Amino acid sequence: MRDMSEIIRDQTPLTYSPRTTVKHACQGMRQRRVGAALVIDAEHRLLGIFTGRDAVGRVLAEGKDAAKTLLSEVMTRAPATMRPTGSAIDALRLMHDGGFRHVPVVADGKVVGIVSHGDFRGLETARLDEESGLWERI
Repeated sequence: MRDMSEIIRDQTPLTYSPRTTVKHACQGMRQRRVGAALVIDAEHRLLGIFTGRDAVGRVLAEGKDAAKTLLSEVMTRAPATMRPTGSAIDALRLMHDGGFRHVPVVADGKVVGIVSHGDFRGLETARLDEESGLWERI
């Protein structure tokens, strides 16, 4: 079973300051073809995560101006995280139980990557499905 360090090995996560506008972050997410951006401070400590869901639910649906709204106003603060030594199945469990699709990977208090539900292979997702089925029958 793979751990997070294997999945994020060559990754440069998309990161922004909390003072970045939603419009700028969305443009970066589109350009990089990713569904989430991490919001960090000057020391690369995680402050929050901004996802496509946040853009729809906290900006568009509320009629906010993406060019004027800052990430600090609409990001998900203090998201659940994983360590690079965490396993793929642990990340999938965390996403499944929390109802989200992205998990920041943090080491020594600093962002080192991000994993998405789509990063995992069939064997890993099949194991989660099997575990979920067992719990539902108990």
